Amino acid sequence: MDAIRKVLVVDDDPVVGKSFHRVLSGKGYAVITARNGEEALNKLRSETYDVVFTDIKMPGMNGLEVAERLKETQPWLPVVIVTGYGTDENEARAKAAGVSGFLRKPLSPEMIEGSAQQALLQKTPAPAPQIAAEAPALAAPAVAKKESVVKNVALFFAAPFIGLAYLLAFPFIGLGMLAWMGGRELMKYRAVRATAGFIKHFTLLIAAPLLGLAYIIALPFIGFAMLAWAGVRALRK
Repeated sequence: MDAIRKVLVVDDDPVVGKSFHRVLSGKGYAVITARNGEEALNKLRSETYDVVFTDIKMPGMNGLEVAERLKETQPWLPVVIVTGYGTDENEARAKAAGVSGFLRKPLSPEMIEGSAQQALLQKTPAPAPQIAAEAPALAAPAVAKKESVVKNVALFFAAPFIGLAYLLAFPFIGLGMLAWMGGRELMKYRAVRATAGFIKHFTLLIAAPLLGLAYIIALPFIGFAMLAWAGVRALRK
């Protein structure tokens, strides 16, 4: 039968790991062993398991510490304490850590298989990763803040020039409107229309070189404005 469940057995006695392997390997489980708590936590960080069986008394980190640290990072993973040194204090600490079971040695095949099945029934699904979803949510405020800063700086420098442009243009707009209204009345007379046509052509003749000169003078400023616009767009990215 193909292994469909991964079991981690943490015990410094290799006989215990062999017992789990003998009982569970033929029943759809893959049994992996660790000799101490540090080795177990390293394996749990790099691989995914369905249930963990851990002894209490081991060199270095004991099984209760393994269970407590594991439950802090993977609370959905079932942990079963296996020990020959069961005490009321150890059992209370194990239950407080959220373990799924507490077995006392010596273990029978029925106890091993039954505890594995019971622990798997208590297993809850691991939460789906949310890093990819949260990254844009975190990035969006930063981008919006950056765009707001660029916009405010641009408005700060542009505001005096815009106000000056309105101030200078307002009298000419008023005079232009008056001239346009007066011209409409004067154009009712033939002599005025003939004179207006002459003035129009004469004005175009005089204005053409001036317009060309204006374009030549304005061209560097247009280029500078285009470069500034491109720079602002680059900063907003």
